[in-house]
Amino acid sequence: MDHKNYEIDELISAKSIAARVESLAKEITSFYSDTEKLIVVGLLRGSFVFIADLARELDLPLEIDFLEASSYGNSMKSSREVRILKDLRGEISGRDVLVVEDIVDTGYTLHHVLGLLKSKKPKRIEACALLDKPSRREINIKSRWVGFEIPDEFVVGYGIDYAQRNRNLSHIGKVRFK
Repeated sequence: MDHKNYEIDELISAKSIAARVESLAKEITSFYSDTEKLIVVGLLRGSFVFIADLARELDLPLEIDFLEASSYGNSMKSSREVRILKDLRGEISGRDVLVVEDIVDTGYTLHHVLGLLKSKKPKRIEACALLDKPSRREINIKSRWVGFEIPDEFVVGYGIDYAQRNRNLSHIGKVRFK
């Protein structure tokens, strides 16, 4: 869709995001305080900005790895078929793992990814999502940590895109079609 056919209204400010990332990092640091090393797994591509900011705030020894999963393509709706496009490079067996997701919508992607990673036998595995849309949930799954609960709106910014656009916005914006 042509980017001229929609406008973006600010939903969550950059300042609010920064404050919430800092508080999430404190909670996560406390939870994993006894870890030898935390493996932070970012789900590409939408989480890359969030994971960078969150990792800088974590006061823990950590390693960062990425997994790319897709259930959207260039669509606004989940296909409910989760494809792994890039798997982890490192080993997570017996390790503490934090999965970082941009947004939990229907729950299919997070459910699939956690199932895949649990099969690799980590010591502990938890999830942190920047955004949660509980009204869209089709699978009973929750992130241990959530930045913001949002209504059923299509959002962009802070790493989240629409057809590969608007990832570079410093805030979360609601897409409004003309």
